Amino acid sequence: MTRKIECLDWPDRLDVWTPYSMAVKASGGTTVYFAGVTAAPPYHHHPHRSEEFDTLPDDLPTQTRMALENIKKSLATVGGTFKDIVFFQFFSTTMEGAPEAGAIRKEYFGDHRTASTTLQVVRLATDPRCLVEVNAIAVVD
Repeated sequence: MTRKIECLDWPDRLDVWTPYSMAVKASGGTTVYFAGVTAAPPYHHHPHRSEEFDTLPDDLPTQTRMALENIKKSLATVGGTFKDIVFFQFFSTTMEGAPEAGAIRKEYFGDHRTASTTLQVVRLATDPRCLVEVNAIAVVD
């Protein structure tokens, strides 16, 4: 069966562009679940070593780009792209810089819309200097 990804919206939705779809229907293909990544190198020591996070930038847009680059590497590992993502989660400890972070996300996703959740959280588990963590589910051929 050939992979097919469909964005499904309510029939009475407003005629506005959104970066997400209320539902995504995927058939065929292989489902891949991606672990959450931050702007930090995904492969780091456990328990965490503070010095491994010393070079993190302190702004949301830059950390967003770095986290998306980490997801991009994981997608490439399974032969996928951002167009294969059906569900995307964005966790941030701040909303300062959110419009710029959203524009960066659009650079990666283009007009592709996923089912999506954005949450502001008190802290991420990795390191207090991490401002953003993203994870995804994709369907690849």
